[in-house]
Amino acid sequence: MKLETIDYQAPDSAKRFVESLHETGFGVLSNHPIQQQLVEKIYQQWYDFFNSEQKHEYLYKPETQDGFFPASVSETAKGHTVKDIKEYYHVYPWGRIPEQLKQDILAYYQQANTLAAELLAWIEQYSPEDVAQKYSIALSKMIENSQKTLLRILHYPPLKGDEELGAIRAAAHEDINLITILPAANEPGLQVKTKQGDWIDVPSDFGNLIINIGDMLQEASDGYFPSTSHRVINPQGTDKTKSRISLPLFLHPNPEVVLSERHTADSYLMERLRELGVID
Repeated sequence: MKLETIDYQAPDSAKRFVESLHETGFGVLSNHPIQQQLVEKIYQQWYDFFNSEQKHEYLYKPETQDGFFPASVSETAKGHTVKDIKEYYHVYPWGRIPEQLKQDILAYYQQANTLAAELLAWIEQYSPEDVAQKYSIALSKMIENSQKTLLRILHYPPLKGDEELGAIRAAAHEDINLITILPAANEPGLQVKTKQGDWIDVPSDFGNLIINIGDMLQEASDGYFPSTSHRVINPQGTDKTKSRISLPLFLHPNPEVVLSERHTADSYLMERLRELGVID
């Protein structure tokens, strides 16, 4: 299996992109509409924020899940016992955002949401007819004005050498949502698991946009689009001294959207959050 980078502006980009999602759960786009200059600015702004004391003023609220999540409460991936080596901030348009960071991060949130709607339309257009018939409403309509779509700014700090045995930046996991949109991070490390069980690097050239299928779209498509395991491995050699900033947008349907005979988006999300120990 090889992940090809697809030119967003090529005449056959939509078809090739959806084929990649079906075969691997991942698609990588170049020459896309997300403003690279904005992404670079956000990386620098939030790197400074994570290295400041201001972050502690925005400690997350358990009831709303917005704000700053320190490394001490970082996620433990499903099936793992060791916490990931990361801290992060949850951005919702209705949530708390530091004033000096608000304008750019909300501009990115809007840009990425707009592109996501287009990519979901591509996915629906090139779904086989029997798969497309399973969608309760148009895929792009599922996320329209959703208050659940989450932008997470991740900071993977430099490694100090005293990390817990077996800890990596992000252990193997699948995403819960419909699709995830991720600008290539400022440092490599993202890998995807093949059907044969091998780990391969995701093409992470700066400027690429990485999209992967989440569990909800796997559910809605009855498995046609696979929610593939992925991870972020620890840096090697001198790269250990570098931070890594990452900016995934997790596209969530409105809670009432029917995914399948078994689940609405809300019932699916609650089930998964209970499995992860995020809620009781």
